[in-house]
Amino acid sequence: MTIELPAAGRVTGSRILGLGVYRPASVVTNAEIAERVGRTEKWIESRSGVRERRFAGPGESLPMMSAAAAEKALAAAGVDPARVGCVLTATTTHLTQMPSLASEVAHRIGAGRAAAFDVSAACAGFSYALALASDMVRAGSAEYVLMIGAERVSDILDHEDPSTAFLFADGAGAVVVGPSDRPGIGPVVWGSDGSRAGAVGMSGFWVPELQRQPDLKWPVLTMSGWRVYRWATAELIPIAARAIERAGLTPADLDAFIPHQANKLITDAIAEGLGLGEDITVAYDIERSGNTSAASIPLAMDALLSTNAVRSGDLALLIGFGSGLVYAAQVVELP
Repeated sequence: MTIELPAAGRVTGSRILGLGVYRPASVVTNAEIAERVGRTEKWIESRSGVRERRFAGPGESLPMMSAAAAEKALAAAGVDPARVGCVLTATTTHLTQMPSLASEVAHRIGAGRAAAFDVSAACAGFSYALALASDMVRAGSAEYVLMIGAERVSDILDHEDPSTAFLFADGAGAVVVGPSDRPGIGPVVWGSDGSRAGAVGMSGFWVPELQRQPDLKWPVLTMSGWRVYRWATAELIPIAARAIERAGLTPADLDAFIPHQANKLITDAIAEGLGLGEDITVAYDIERSGNTSAASIPLAMDALLSTNAVRSGDLALLIGFGSGLVYAAQVVELP
């Protein structure tokens, strides 16, 4: 006997309805880091674009920052938490293997019945999770999806490492994705290159011996900056161009370019490679926020919107990339 299962339901499109962010209170300047890592303030800024960054304090846990950003996003979207069908959290710094960060955030904000899970795609996590959220809404799996990119990179950072200590930072950003009468999130172009997995990763594993042997080093983030730079500047330009093409646009149709805030030099190279004109706003939130991994795109988006550098309804190219090496790009209509 053949039984036809009912379709989940489909809507015409999806879009970002609201945005919210959380920036930690503590601002850390280059002057506070330079001497410790054997660099100068000028060297740090010239090599990365970073002038200052924020580190989370004792009262700013990853769940707290995530929930704060989520509540702002829901308020901006005008969506009651009870209507959220799924909570997605992109993070690589939730140091509890289970339960997921998303499930805790769902409980904190009053969306306790929502599906909840984490996405581990490093600095591409926001773009990965945004693609999943868009597909859920369009397929009818959830009416509204709350999507969060949140990191406390300072927890896994070697603060004496001259390659990483000046670059990474903490923060959280959230968006609400919901139905739309026309597409507001373009098709994703994503993938991975595992042959370069060693370019960004961890120095060790979370093993039981860490609790019993105090001489064992705490696993920290490691990165070969030049390998990431060469890969990003060579590979990401055609990926970004495909995302623009799949959205039915040309680079000239864009209003903004909001990449993962990895490094100002990488952002400059991609913008130049795409031939973006001076009339297209490019996000450089790395100058005051550092590299916040999965949180960097929503934080950069908020920085542009809050200063009126871009407006609601503008078209922006997003691209995230990171450890894996993984990448994802899509064009979105800004909330």
